[in-house]
Amino acid sequence: MERIKYTTLLAPAELALHLAEPDWAIIDCRFALAAPARGQRDYEQAHIPGAIYAHLDADLSGPIIRGTTGRHPLPDPERFRQTLTAWGIGPQTQVVVYDDDNGSMAARLWWMLRWVGHQEAAVLDGGWARWQREGFPARGGVESRLPQPFSGEPRPDLVVTTGEIQSLIDDPAVCLLDARSAARFHGDEEPIDPVAGHIPGAASAPLTENLGPDGLFLPPDALRERFAVLLGDTPPERAIMYCGSGVSAAHNLLALAHAGLGDARLYAGSWSEWIADPDRPIATGDTK
Repeated sequence: MERIKYTTLLAPAELALHLAEPDWAIIDCRFALAAPARGQRDYEQAHIPGAIYAHLDADLSGPIIRGTTGRHPLPDPERFRQTLTAWGIGPQTQVVVYDDDNGSMAARLWWMLRWVGHQEAAVLDGGWARWQREGFPARGGVESRLPQPFSGEPRPDLVVTTGEIQSLIDDPAVCLLDARSAARFHGDEEPIDPVAGHIPGAASAPLTENLGPDGLFLPPDALRERFAVLLGDTPPERAIMYCGSGVSAAHNLLALAHAGLGDARLYAGSWSEWIADPDRPIATGDTK
């Protein structure tokens, strides 16, 4: 019987059935922007058995070039492929990623795996909190996996550069969606970046609206309804997602895929890269 491949979301009860299987890789992505060392510390205290830790800054981001890049630029694809090799992610490896927030940190790695050609990756729906709440096992310490050559090929079609965004701002055939909170989009507040507002032409699409009151992702039909409103007549492949630094925008990409709508594109530099050049235009309020 052909095994099931998980490519968007996975429940704790399903993951628990596969903890001892060597072709399942579990990656802990817990990370706090205000306390970068806390995620790894929490991982070492307790994590899902077999999980290895992925640090947002060290493992899932490239070097920051002040005045050029955003806060979390993508790593060089070849360097990231080497990381995946060290993590033992081969062509048949089912990857499951989780965090302790709303899934946005885990979604970053989920999307990056797709970016380098590995489709068999899923986010643990409800994350670490749900795993604990439902009584599944945990253990402390630091774990590793046997290296395995990673063989995926990069997909540059999934990424949009700042130059491309500048040329597409006035293109009515493109839908630019901002995953940050509505208050940050409107420019009413900006707790992280030095400039408030949004990219002209963008629409507000807070990632939190992908979730129900229980903190789990909405069912596919509800997500389809959400994106039908956001996208209008724009096909998903002409949509571009962004956020503050290219991390939480992956939450919208995951939701879109879970809805069965395929792949949109990520503006990896996002708002923090856009405002690195003060000559680039910004918008505030409800302007679109």
